[in-house]
Amino acid sequence: MSLQAVLAEVDPGWFARTGESLDPRLLASARRSRLGSRLLARMLLEAGAADALLAPRPGGATPTAILRWPRAKLNRLVRDLGVLAYAPLIRAEVRREPVRRIKKALGGSYLLALDPTIWDARVDRHVHDRLRGEWDALFAQLAGQPEDDAPLFAVLERQGRAELRRWAAERDRPLGEWVALQHPPEELVRGHLPEKPVLLLATHHETRREAA
Repeated sequence: MSLQAVLAEVDPGWFARTGESLDPRLLASARRSRLGSRLLARMLLEAGAADALLAPRPGGATPTAILRWPRAKLNRLVRDLGVLAYAPLIRAEVRREPVRRIKKALGGSYLLALDPTIWDARVDRHVHDRLRGEWDALFAQLAGQPEDDAPLFAVLERQGRAELRRWAAERDRPLGEWVALQHPPEELVRGHLPEKPVLLLATHHETRREAA
């Protein structure tokens, strides 16, 4: 994958400077040219956003994190990590309508939150209280949007990105930078998943065969 192709996956927000976004036409032009791509890459490096991902490699090889984690696969991992992170609330949910809605929206991923062999879902009281507050606010919003699950996915995916970046900061820095760059710069929510379930899910998604 060329540098231009890599930069095409980076959210435009990472190229903003002094609070102002780069003109979309200039950004598109820069992404198409070698010189422009090098300048954009330098912007990411100067911001400390891609030190590991864009580190020099023999022969200019594509970073392995990008080859291992195309966007669709990475998105599935992020959502599942979010589901797992909210397992303490999902397991405790007994209200009929929220349970029905969660099952319908998440499909097979719902079972992740219920499986004690992946994670026992034990968290400190302050973590549980924070998750409870976010969960209650989410379902108050969803009550007024009976056909729109976007807020649910947004909450799960934001938490999933935080969990993955927290884990990757110690275990796989290029992966952490790759997932961050595909979304606008954001203030991370606090992560709480132990290392083992994150590694388990990451390994599962990385080695899973794509459907034909």
